[in-house]
This record gives sequence, structure tokens and C-alpha cells, in this order.
Amino acid sequence: MSTRTNPNIVVTGTPGTGKTTHLKDKECHEGWDDEFQSWIVDEDKLLDELEKEVADGGCILDWHACDLFPQRWIDLVVVLRTDSTTLYDRLTARNYPDAKLQENMDTEIMEVLLQEAKDSYDEEIVVELRSDETEEMDANVERIEAWVKQWKEDHKGNAPAQT
Repeated sequence: MSTRTNPNIVVTGTPGTGKTTHLKDKECHEGWDDEFQSWIVDEDKLLDELEKEVADGGCILDWHACDLFPQRWIDLVVVLRTDSTTLYDRLTARNYPDAKLQENMDTEIMEVLLQEAKDSYDEEIVVELRSDETEEMDANVERIEAWVKQWKEDHKGNAPAQT
């Protein structure tokens, strides 16, 4: 059993809100979905792979959804949100197939990922941040850095243990 000295953070949001993913690098997929032009996630394999890494803390889990990560792993959930017009422009620039484009637009408009985060984690660790402009993205990084600094100060010597 180890004690974390750094927090674990989930950064989530609809594709096109300003994050990246690492699914291919870990080979935690079951193949390719032609309709949606994306990898099919093997969630069990992904969680098994990540468990070793999150035990000591200091991980930023960058993912399109957050509800698959156990609550005991996570100290902060950042849900990136983007204006619908901006999101549409970003997704069409990526040449998303129509079905994938529509699904992601609906997800953002209906606040699916924000609600998922609030349903899966204590509401006080869920924060919603706008990610429309470069200035907002820069401010988001500064805000998260300040949060990490405060978390470390608050948890000196008493970080939660991982099991």
C-alpha cells in the first residue's frame, strides 16, 4: 500500500473540447469502428493498465468520459466545455463522419459528460471549465496548477492511501 503525494486528475470532455487521448499507445482497444472512425475501448484492460500508474498519484487521466475511473483514484475531475459553434468547427475540421459528429454535438449540448462526472464523483471535486479560446485554455492550466499546489499543501503527510 502506498501513500500518494500528488493528486490524480481526470480531464474529460467531448472530442474537440481541447484534450488528447492515449488509447492506441497502451493497446487497450478491441479494434477499429469504421462508422465512428475510432478505437473500441477495452475498459477492463485500460483500467488494469492504469491502476499501476495511478497508485502513486500525479496522473492526469485524459479521457472522453470519466465514469469508468474508480472514485478512490480521483482527486479532481475537470470537465472541459466548448461553445456548440466552436465545437462544430473543430469536429468538421477533423473530418469526423456525420454519425460521430452528431453524437458528439448532442453529447455536448445535452451536457452528458458534465452530468456523468457529477453522478460518478463527489460534486465538490467536479469543476466545469470553458475551452473556447486559447486564453481560456491558458487560464484553465493556471487554475489546475494552483489547485494542485493547494492539494499538496493540504495533504502534506496525510495523502489518501491506495488499495
